[in-house]
Amino acid sequence: MKNLAIYIHWPFCQSKCPYCDFNSHVAARIDHEAWREAYKKELAHYAALLPARRVTSIFFGGGTPSLMEPETATTALNEIARHWPIANDVEITLEANPTSVEAEKFAGFRAAGVNRLSLGVQSLRDEALQFLGRAHDTGQARRAIDLAEKYFPRFSFDLIYARRDQTPELWEQELREALALTNGHLSAYQLTIEPNTAFHTLAGRGENVTASAEHSALMYEQTQTIMVEAGMPAYEISNHARPGDEGRHNLTYWRYDDYIGIGPGAHGRFVTDTARYATETHRAPEVWLRHVREQGHGLKISTPIDDETAKREALMMGLRLAEGLSHAQWQAKFGTSLMDFLPVEKCAHLEAEGYLTATGGHFRATAAGRQRLNAVLGYLAG
Repeated sequence: MKNLAIYIHWPFCQSKCPYCDFNSHVAARIDHEAWREAYKKELAHYAALLPARRVTSIFFGGGTPSLMEPETATTALNEIARHWPIANDVEITLEANPTSVEAEKFAGFRAAGVNRLSLGVQSLRDEALQFLGRAHDTGQARRAIDLAEKYFPRFSFDLIYARRDQTPELWEQELREALALTNGHLSAYQLTIEPNTAFHTLAGRGENVTASAEHSALMYEQTQTIMVEAGMPAYEISNHARPGDEGRHNLTYWRYDDYIGIGPGAHGRFVTDTARYATETHRAPEVWLRHVREQGHGLKISTPIDDETAKREALMMGLRLAEGLSHAQWQAKFGTSLMDFLPVEKCAHLEAEGYLTATGGHFRATAAGRQRLNAVLGYLAG
């Protein structure tokens, strides 16, 4: 029985953060019962399409899923268990923001079956939280972390660094404070300017939004050093964990294994008896809801992926991981050798430059290669 991961998208937020390009919306009123029924219908659609699967991870992402009623999580999890067998060690993650009102729901989400919380802390500095457009302060963040530790067997939280006016010295202080609050997993994302965001508009006007390129690079290297010393090395470019505490759901994406996407704007990648598919649902919440009511799913795109495209995607995702790409797993997935797909001369050049390595049955980007992964991938594909 093949494994399957399930992503469920909750598209609503209290406000839109200036750096965020995710599919998130601010709504004055939400019909929670309508959303529960829609999730049930779309899950039933995929259960008919992919019946013989074992669910190994479930991820409630957003948006801000902690704005859901805990009953919505209960409904979705019960529906998943009705359609598929669930792995004994299933990982069930919910993203949350540290505002007081949402933190009070943690007990309800734990009772629903959520066993891992991912907190959007983003900073332990009030002035930085204001700059990032967050609705919480550092006091609320620390209380939410305390509650996460109380209610959930596993939790993680995110930080954003390389902010305007942030120096390597200031980042080191903040990161070491964060380490004292972790229980095995921490995500540290370098602030980037994404299209269609408020920060993109500000940057277009010539305003400084991020740290300088030199300071950003130093902060990335600093992060790797500090996290290794703490016993939480990077297992992916921005994600750090003690061995065994890695986020198993996101590993599904990076290892190019099968997952389905439920909810507005959600993506999926999975193999049926006949083909490998890429799926995407309608992004607008009201459009997705209408399609689910009328046809049982909100799919906008369901496209077969040819082998060449699948291999390119698998290469791009796999090189994000410290473990890289396993030759044996590649062979099992595609029926061909990884080395037959790779441009040998370019790989040899990148290996000589210290950006790639091929040892122990794995093809990996080095730490230096992962720091420059877009350039490495561009060179391999060019």
